[in-house]
Amino acid sequence: MSRTLTCSLIAAAAFALLAPARATAQDFRWHGSIPQGQSIEIKGVNGDVDADASGSNEVEVVAEKHARRDDPSSVQIQVVPHAGGVTICAVYPSRNKDGRPNECLPGDGGRMNVQNNDVTVHFTVKVPAGVALVARTVNGQIEALHLNGDVALSSVNGSITFSTTGVGRGSTVNGSIKGQMGRADWTDRLALSTVNGGITLTLPSTTSADVHAVTVNGDIETEFPLTVTRVDRRRIDGTIGGGGRTLSLDSVNGSISLKRE
Repeated sequence: MSRTLTCSLIAAAAFALLAPARATAQDFRWHGSIPQGQSIEIKGVNGDVDADASGSNEVEVVAEKHARRDDPSSVQIQVVPHAGGVTICAVYPSRNKDGRPNECLPGDGGRMNVQNNDVTVHFTVKVPAGVALVARTVNGQIEALHLNGDVALSSVNGSITFSTTGVGRGSTVNGSIKGQMGRADWTDRLALSTVNGGITLTLPSTTSADVHAVTVNGDIETEFPLTVTRVDRRRIDGTIGGGGRTLSLDSVNGSISLKRE
């Protein structure tokens, strides 16, 4: 074998080892109209979710599958219309001992277990004004920017970033949360929580809320004038403006920063 051919084979082998996870032609695309006040919900397991404002009146969803070992076609993208909007899930093959299949249902319903499957699904979502975004993943980050509706975002292993003219909620375990809200008229408890990461939340200057902020290993700071009922290095209870709404900010290993728009 010639030296040139040998070098070419070595280079090809090295490229194969360094090549990124392969994409598939089975990428999913969906678009449809969702009335204002209803929601588009994305439920993933392995993979990021990226969302921004739509340039039309329709929701657009693209799901890109990638894998190194497993077959991308083993993960099905299912669309479930319901009274509150539309839920779209990455449904992995069920390998549960009880034989129960995974199932795509809105909210806390359904079943999304995964065992030994390295397929990742990256969701990209375009959200029209007035439509809420609900996004959930387990292993992945969520970024939802420049939206014009409420957002509720959750991950386990991944950071969360959002900006919206509406109200935002977020929770993760391993990751930070950074959010900006354009409205402060929520009617029930508004919570942002993480375990390993910090929280930074920017609110309108007209916000009125009862604030409960707690961290174990981190600092707490606020740009709002606060009428304090309890304060120490790791906990602040107090009132912004006239109070009346509950704002809960919880971290274990991270600082908390409340900023004024």
